Amino acid sequence: MTRRYRIAYGRIAQETHAFSPVPSTLEDFRRFHLMEGKELERACSLFGSEGGGMIRSAELSGFVRGARGVGGRRVEMVPLISAWAVPSGPVTEETWRSLRDGLIGALRHAVPVDGVFLSLHGAMRSRGEVAEPEEAILASVRELVGEHVPIGVSLDLHGQLTPGKVDPTSFIAAYRTNPHWDLARTGKRAGELLTRAVLGEVRPTTAWRSLPMVFGGGRTVDVLSPMRGVFSQMRRMERDRRVLNVSLFMCHIWNDSPDLGWSVHVTTDDDPALAEALADELAELAWGVRHELPPAFASPQDAIAEARSLKLARRLGVVCMVDTSDVVGAGSTGENTRLLRELLEDASDLRCYVPIRDATLVASLWDKPPGTAVATTVGGRIDPEMYPPLELQGRLVRQLDLGLFGRGVHIDAGHVQLVVSEFPPYSVKPSFWSDLGLDPWKADVIVVKSLFHFRFYYLAICRRAIYVKTRGLTDLNMVE
Repeated sequence: MTRRYRIAYGRIAQETHAFSPVPSTLEDFRRFHLMEGKELERACSLFGSEGGGMIRSAELSGFVRGARGVGGRRVEMVPLISAWAVPSGPVTEETWRSLRDGLIGALRHAVPVDGVFLSLHGAMRSRGEVAEPEEAILASVRELVGEHVPIGVSLDLHGQLTPGKVDPTSFIAAYRTNPHWDLARTGKRAGELLTRAVLGEVRPTTAWRSLPMVFGGGRTVDVLSPMRGVFSQMRRMERDRRVLNVSLFMCHIWNDSPDLGWSVHVTTDDDPALAEALADELAELAWGVRHELPPAFASPQDAIAEARSLKLARRLGVVCMVDTSDVVGAGSTGENTRLLRELLEDASDLRCYVPIRDATLVASLWDKPPGTAVATTVGGRIDPEMYPPLELQGRLVRQLDLGLFGRGVHIDAGHVQLVVSEFPPYSVKPSFWSDLGLDPWKADVIVVKSLFHFRFYYLAICRRAIYVKTRGLTDLNMVE
């Protein structure tokens, strides 16, 4: 009888905004994504949904497909746990230790295994005794399975490499797109590589470099210059059969790691000299774009004037205003009132849809009948110095359970239709509005709190995206 190789897989992932005043707790993981065992196995199957309402197929689904594509019936997939949270503040020590212990407990029950795959983010931070929880997670896995069992890891393109993350692993694979649409594809690459290593077809050897640069790469979009040339060269490197994987990390800039900076990682098939040479080459390519800085963002006044001038764009679709000072997708709190204030005061001729976080206001209106007059303040509950409370008058339209974003209320403030949520409104999909009875096509301006990912979902409707800067947690000068 042919031996079956057991490969375990799991996830603990969260992108930390190190300067956010809101800690990430176990409840944040439970609210978005926390599953184990058979439930995780079903979620990663052909007809499953790994990421709930946000994304159907991600790294673990791709990993399972990749491993089975290479190993077929020779491999047995062993699900552990998968914990995933929306970006926010540092993870509490109690939370990451609980998740780590759950992962290790499941792995201890599964051993012996022939390989382990972990989907991490690479930018998880904690304010506890251990600042880098991912290092502790990887160290625990390596200690349990021993030094000879291959461990493969996938990381976000904005992950932060450190010796404590690199040393326990056999290889690391990063996303290659920004905005990130290749989560499942990255998992599939990792699944194929890890399975080949388990079967003895390849022997991963690695090299990596850390660069003293935080900014660079212009817009850092993979299909735009200058990053397009870097990623094209990475693909050319992998045409060599000896090269198993090439990864670039552009770091999460709202990170207080002493190792903060871009990094590169190369995996070859039992060829350490080649890995070192390619790591040097890729590091030089990355270093070469360090002077290509991010573009300047518009002021609210300029953004409103531009939106007003885009008459055809508004007739054929909508203008998206990106609140770059309060990007929920990068871990901000979602309670910025500064852009809202300008829209209320200076955009009376534009129909605007705006999301904001204010759990206190939601609670106060939750049991009120539709039509109730609203005269109160909004925002500024968590950090009033950063986002001052704003006086608001309007009419309560409806209440709705927003799922991941908690309870929500829709307030008609005239030309501004305001949706207030309990939790950070990561409103990357037009359905955020249509679920509340607001037709996205009837808006002139929709405010989004996402730098890149909204573009996928708004592709059919967004005719222009204007990046707007006020003052907030995700300003680039937070790390200057």
